[in-house]
Amino acid sequence: MTSPIQSKVILITGASSGIGAATARHLASEGHRVVLGARRTGRLVAIVSELRAAGGTADCFALDVTSLESMREFAAFAEDIHGRIDVIINNAGVMPLSKLEALKVDEWNQMIDVNIRGVLHGIAAVLPGMQARRAGQIINISSIGGHAVSPTAAVYCATKFAVGAISEGLRQEVGADIRVSVISPGVTTSDLAESISDPVARDAMRAFRQEAIPAEAIARAISFAVGQPADVDVSEIIVRPTASAY
Repeated sequence: MTSPIQSKVILITGASSGIGAATARHLASEGHRVVLGARRTGRLVAIVSELRAAGGTADCFALDVTSLESMREFAAFAEDIHGRIDVIINNAGVMPLSKLEALKVDEWNQMIDVNIRGVLHGIAAVLPGMQARRAGQIINISSIGGHAVSPTAAVYCATKFAVGAISEGLRQEVGADIRVSVISPGVTTSDLAESISDPVARDAMRAFRQEAIPAEAIARAISFAVGQPADVDVSEIIVRPTASAY
């Protein structure tokens, strides 16, 4: 268990399943105080109950990352409970893949709203407080799709390239007080593929995910970045299956 001095207040978006839920479990087991945000509040309540039963400190909030007001309320909720925010993990994301010729414009906009605006809203909600305290860490979850583009994933990859650009710009701007990390998962066990409405892209992704690593692997990478001393910034980690060619 992490000592009380090292214990951090950590916000996690998209925490109701997949990487977000695995990260909440892992960080809580290390003694950190986690505050979970997502739309699916029933799942959040169940995870919080599980973590508290195991001796962890956890709370949850009904969060819509596409709303700046909702994100600010999420941050205020955490500050009311714990008095500060040490880390935010901007994890919420969607991946409704399709070829551009399918013209699924509503899905393009959804990815832009969640994957890009959601990250920006998370930054906007916590950055002023971190700057005032001259301490904090912002961890943004990207993807291997933020490093290479593949068919059916043009818009999704564009949003993840944007996460990398936003993170690098933020890192350069905030100076020595605030750490900025990007975690780029490869094929990871999650329910993202089930959000794909295009049948060809959905079947291709299901096949692609046959060699997925568990979400806990990404949680451990996040924990590594969180656990470094204040003068060490783990700028980026890529985590992928050993057998993966991508």
